[in-house]
Amino acid sequence: MTDTAPGTPSAPVSLTGNILEVEHISKRYGAVTALIDINMHLGHSEVLGLIGDNGAGKSTLLKILCGFQPPTSGRILFEGQEIQLKSVDQARALGIDAVYQDLALVNQLTVYHNMFLNRETVRWPLLNNRSMRREAKRRLDEMGLKIPSVNSQVAQLSGGQRQAVAVARSVYSNPKILLLDEPLAAMGVKEGAIILDLVRELKENANVSIIIIAHNYGQILEVCDRVNLIQGGRITLDKRSSETSAQELTDLVVAEYRKALQDRQRVDRGPA
Repeated sequence: MTDTAPGTPSAPVSLTGNILEVEHISKRYGAVTALIDINMHLGHSEVLGLIGDNGAGKSTLLKILCGFQPPTSGRILFEGQEIQLKSVDQARALGIDAVYQDLALVNQLTVYHNMFLNRETVRWPLLNNRSMRREAKRRLDEMGLKIPSVNSQVAQLSGGQRQAVAVARSVYSNPKILLLDEPLAAMGVKEGAIILDLVRELKENANVSIIIIAHNYGQILEVCDRVNLIQGGRITLDKRSSETSAQELTDLVVAEYRKALQDRQRVDRGPA
């Protein structure tokens, strides 16, 4: 009989058919509570949109799911087995990878060097640049990404192209779950279309489940199978994209703004 390392699922079996389940997750930073009671699930090859106001807890949840920080309470099930993520490296070894808003790309390096960052191919005693260049181009072509050249410095690319390279680098490691934190932030329509097309491509041709955080509800509904809305550290809406609308999502967030405004005005007035 062999021992299983902590955090490593013993078998890829889920009775629910979900690759990921989150049960009663909370996160506190001293006196500040970021997440209160998060319950969510992600199906195999499903794209889940995670929306909510700034400070609602979206990025905090993704940091927990990728092993960057632990939850205060609750549990995570991956392929039917409970796991305790201790680090980002452990999460990646299981097949959970994340692309953050800052991308973690090195602008002074080429596209292909960024694709192989921290996992370079070596032909001792030198880097095997020819092999990395060829493999990077093949991967980008397979994903349908339009990059001027893999020899270009990342600094020369548009925001959408840089985001696409960051996603492609994560996809290169063949993750089972890909977490995208605001991949469309500060992008124009054309640049955003690059990422939306990439998500569609992954959805159709790659065996990967995706959680994507975004503020544009129209874009979320266009590429996601399902939408979760986080408000006040809790998930308050869980619907199929076909069962909701940008108007409904906007109304829910506006109602939250109005309630917060009324509460603040009540506090400012003080006791009657």
